[in-house]
Amino acid sequence: MPQTTPSAAEAASPGRIRLTLLGVMLAMLLAMLDNMVVGTAMPTIVGELGGLERLSWVVTAYTLATAASTPVWGKLGDLHGRKGTFLTSIVIFLVGSGLSGAARSMEQLIAFRALQGIGAGGLVVGAFALIGALVSPRERGRYQGMSATIMAVGTIGGPLLGGFLTSHLGWRWSFYINLPIGVVVLAWIQTMLHLPAKRPTTRADAPRMDYLGAALLTTTISALVLLTTWGGTQYAWGSAQVLGLAALTVLALGAFLWSQTRAAEPVLPLSVFRIRNLSLASVMAFSTGAAMFGVVSFLPMYQQSVQGASAANSGMLLLPMVLPIVLCSQIVGRVMTLTGRYKVFPVVGGVVVSLGLYLLSTMDATTGRGTSAFYMVVLGTGLGLAMQMPMTIAQNSVEVKDMGVASASSTLFRTIGGSFGVALFGSLFARRVGDGISPHSVAAGTHSLFLCAALLSLAGLAAAVCVKEVPLRGKPSGPPAPAEPEKAAAAA
Repeated sequence: MPQTTPSAAEAASPGRIRLTLLGVMLAMLLAMLDNMVVGTAMPTIVGELGGLERLSWVVTAYTLATAASTPVWGKLGDLHGRKGTFLTSIVIFLVGSGLSGAARSMEQLIAFRALQGIGAGGLVVGAFALIGALVSPRERGRYQGMSATIMAVGTIGGPLLGGFLTSHLGWRWSFYINLPIGVVVLAWIQTMLHLPAKRPTTRADAPRMDYLGAALLTTTISALVLLTTWGGTQYAWGSAQVLGLAALTVLALGAFLWSQTRAAEPVLPLSVFRIRNLSLASVMAFSTGAAMFGVVSFLPMYQQSVQGASAANSGMLLLPMVLPIVLCSQIVGRVMTLTGRYKVFPVVGGVVVSLGLYLLSTMDATTGRGTSAFYMVVLGTGLGLAMQMPMTIAQNSVEVKDMGVASASSTLFRTIGGSFGVALFGSLFARRVGDGISPHSVAAGTHSLFLCAALLSLAGLAAAVCVKEVPLRGKPSGPPAPAEPEKAAAAA
């Protein structure tokens, strides 16, 4: 039977939107699961392919490609339509997954992981942009619990799934598992997602991609991610490699900013950062990303090395933090939908995140599991209150036509914050641990990094305090309606 397009009322009904968003969230889950599933399989991969000295590049190539491609995907969605761009990113991700599973050398695996990361960049920013296009900022609270649940499934289920696949089917299935899920997602999105058609353009006035700006931005982000990844770990901070990357970052950034003032369709329009709330949301996203990725990366090491927890259950170790995130995100979403107000949540959340990180910094070699679990509950509560806010505030600050740019900026700053946080915290941790890993040295290392994370989170809190609360667009019920950008905040 031929496919029928639903009426406007049917497409905007909560049930239809929820079904559509489920497919979008499943696509985002693919990108979220990937690194955690693959991380569990790393020892087995090295055992078969060799190349231990290049092991870090399996993760770095993916992260680098994801971060560098995020703004480009966001702009492509704004220019050429979100649905087609999103489907394209899924296909690229699946091709990269299949090739990674079939890799016969570490060099091939690294190259295919980079391709996979390019697709992942489009998955994440495309998902958030589609949510922004389908649901008004005020109505989004009704569906916010879905994204929090997806994050919880990825955080907890990723390592468990990776361990199961590696043990029973082999490490290649850590990549192949994406294929059947991805095919379902492609069919789901193609069938369920219906967006207003873009206005046809002639060849003369068709929008053109800012290729120079995209290349310069990619260079800037790549140099910055490598700088934060290698600095203090693979190379000393004062080494020629790190200093060279720092110089390249500054030069490429300057050239990019210059190019954006002259491009007809800039890949990341600088004008959007004149909107006060969007700039503040970017600072909040950076701070939240640093705190979140830092905790996820190093807390399990403390639990295993100091408290004797099993590495096989590394996903479950984070359960006391993840469950409050899911619960609080749902509460925040419902209150936002009912009231249209939101500023209280990033402010209170920022305070609680800082407190939770400080409490984690007080752990030593004698801290029990119950105490550390309570500290994680405090941190998870703060993250649940604040984590979704940067994207909501950013998307509420722009017109619908710039939704991709707003989504990409928030995602980009969160990714860079995570990369910066992991690099900074890793350097602090390594300095305190030294050559030997013992319960006392690991406890000393986690003390330094969590204390630093608490101080860094204060920057996000300060940004949240400075946000000017403008009521969220949309009504507490019914379909979302396009609205003017946040002119009041832009002028403030």
